[in-house]
Amino acid sequence: MSKIILIGPAYPLRGGIAAFTERLATELMTQGNDVTIESFSLQYPKILFPGKTQYTKDKNTSLVAIQSSLNSINPFSWIRLGNKIRKQKPDIVIFKFWIPFMAPALGTLARIIKRNKITKCIAVVHNILPHEKKFGDRVLANYFVKPIDGFLVLSDSVRNDLKRFDSSKPIRVSPHPLYDHYGKILTKTEARQKLELEQNWNYLLFFGFIREYKGLDLALKALSSAKLKDLKIKLIVAGEFYTNSKPYLNLVRKLELENRIIFRSEYIPDNLVSAYFSAADLIIQPYKEATQSGVTQIAYHFNKPILVTNVGGLSELVPHQKVGYISGLSEEEMADYIVDFYVNNRETEFSEAILKLKRKYSWNLFVEQLEKLIQELNKK
Repeated sequence: MSKIILIGPAYPLRGGIAAFTERLATELMTQGNDVTIESFSLQYPKILFPGKTQYTKDKNTSLVAIQSSLNSINPFSWIRLGNKIRKQKPDIVIFKFWIPFMAPALGTLARIIKRNKITKCIAVVHNILPHEKKFGDRVLANYFVKPIDGFLVLSDSVRNDLKRFDSSKPIRVSPHPLYDHYGKILTKTEARQKLELEQNWNYLLFFGFIREYKGLDLALKALSSAKLKDLKIKLIVAGEFYTNSKPYLNLVRKLELENRIIFRSEYIPDNLVSAYFSAADLIIQPYKEATQSGVTQIAYHFNKPILVTNVGGLSELVPHQKVGYISGLSEEEMADYIVDFYVNNRETEFSEAILKLKRKYSWNLFVEQLEKLIQELNKK
């Protein structure tokens, strides 16, 4: 048994990174480790947060103790927490890293903790550089990378980015595991009733925070293609706008899609995730830039076929024309695949293939890679 501390967002913070932190902690605890989470008392200052709130209204269901002790912009909290963990002498500290903004806090914590000459510091890296790049990102990311002993990344794309900062330290790749905590699969009829959707339409789902790089505009243009006019398709856009909504709403009007778009422009609580994915026929991720995506792994949990674009690490997760489609950044190519999906009745075929594929995305296998990384570091 190892004493492990995870440092990253967790309850009452919301979002995919927080969900990942808690699910990983639960798996580590299930496998017999002593696990705690040190989360943020303040994750983002309000001026830097584009959404309505950073906090969930859901109940705390975590089996792992969570302390909200880290303020991302208060160096005194970094020093306090760093010294606390340094004195506790855990075997492993696992940092969640997804944005350079967090580098000063997390990089400083790692430096303080490692003064005990005992603890190994590992990073689970979602992105080393953000999709929407800013001045100073590389300097900040480099500050974080330097004190870390080893890395577990979620795609080859991220590994390649990380090697530009440090190619000497161990880096292991393990795909994003399934998000399997969002409840049971519903029948389409049940899910559509719950969401008050018409039963006699076909539904595509675009899910998650809406940012420019996620390509919602491409999805809207694909839906407007004349190729789809006889297929009775609606697009559900389920997620909060983290960018200006006006260009998208204007595009809907310009393309005359008002009757074929359903905007649920709000954060989707955990207890409704099952309904949205169960109601849909095909999940679409028309991203213009990506490394990997938790949305893909929610889709797989619900056995839902996926259409992704050929960017970053997305294509690593979706075998083309077996469980979904890999499209170029062309709305007409996306439209062609949507036509193929419905005209050739691919849903059952793809869903059955997903049942076999998703076994490779278990949390148990992810933790196995983490353990191999730890063993590699302990040999040094």
